[in-house]
Amino acid sequence: MTDDLVARFSRLATSTIGNALDELGCNGIVHGLHPLVGGRAFCGRAVTVKQTTAEFGAHSVAEFKVGAMIDAADPGQVIVVDNGGALVSTWGGLASFAAKLKGIAGTIIDGGARDVEEIRECGYAVQARHIVPTGGRKRIKVEGIGVAIELSGVRINSDEIVKADDTGIARIPAECELEVLVLAEEYEVNDKHALELLKTGQSFSEAMRQFNTI
Repeated sequence: MTDDLVARFSRLATSTIGNALDELGCNGIVHGLHPLVGGRAFCGRAVTVKQTTAEFGAHSVAEFKVGAMIDAADPGQVIVVDNGGALVSTWGGLASFAAKLKGIAGTIIDGGARDVEEIRECGYAVQARHIVPTGGRKRIKVEGIGVAIELSGVRINSDEIVKADDTGIARIPAECELEVLVLAEEYEVNDKHALELLKTGQSFSEAMRQFNTI
C-alpha cells in the first residue's frame, strides 16, 4: 500500500521541512550526521534500533544482529540506529547490499559506518556520525528493535517519518505530521514562486518581501 504522506515528504528538502518544524514548535532536526555518499536523499517510516557498545570481546557475535535489523524493515522503510555516537562501525558494504536488494530506503546511524567504496558501488544511502573501519562484531549489542531512541536530542519512535538529504536529517513527529507537511508544501510553493520572480529581474529583497520572510 502506498504511503501518501511519505511520498509527499520525499519531494521536500529537509531545509523546507525544518522551517515548518520551527514554525510549529516541533523538535525534529538531527544534528551531526552526514551522508557517506552524497546525492542520495531518502525518506520513509523509521525502524528504530537501540545499541550499546563495549570493548572488543564484551559481546557475542550473535548480539550484533545486523541481519535482524534488516529483517525488521519493510521495503521503503528507513533503519535508524542509536548507538550513542560510538566510534565503532555498525553498518558496512554487505549490509548495504542486502538492504538495497530488499528495497529499504536508507540507514541512519548515530555511530559509525564503513566500506564507503562498497556502499558507493551498490547505490545504497547511509548517513552516520562517523566513518570508521573498526568493526562492531563482539563490540556492539542490539538492545532493542522498534523501541524509542534518541539522536542528537531528538526522540524518534518506530514508524515516524524521517527524511534525509545532503543538508541533514528531519524527523516528523507522528502527532503533527500532516500539519508539518501542509506547511512545508506551502513553503515549497513560495520558494518556487520566489525563484521565478528572481528570474524576471526582481531583487532578492523584492521577491522575499512578498512572502513576509524579510
